[in-house]
Amino acid sequence: MSVVKINVLTVPAEQREVLEQRFAHRAHAVEGSDGFEWFELLRPVEGTDNYLVYTRWRDEESFQAWMEGPMKSAHQNGGEGEAPKRPAASGSTLWSFDVVQSAGPKNA
Repeated sequence: MSVVKINVLTVPAEQREVLEQRFAHRAHAVEGSDGFEWFELLRPVEGTDNYLVYTRWRDEESFQAWMEGPMKSAHQNGGEGEAPKRPAASGSTLWSFDVVQSAGPKNA
């Protein structure tokens, strides 16, 4: 059964562009991770300043392997020779879900 992890990021209005640019220039390491199924960055439209980082995994073990390995490298502040970057989000909460049902387009 697949699992979904949603990282809820509180992002002040003045940091939205910074956050989106950082995700646009991310290392894309997650796409090659065993058990990875999907990624989406969701921008709030109204009623909240929370961005949602949606990932879907084959199972909990695949997610944990990502957290213990490639995620640590991908989330380091700055790269080699770069100064550390100030976080764009002022808060973060991780939500976890088991996929109980799912559907896609009939003709896909």
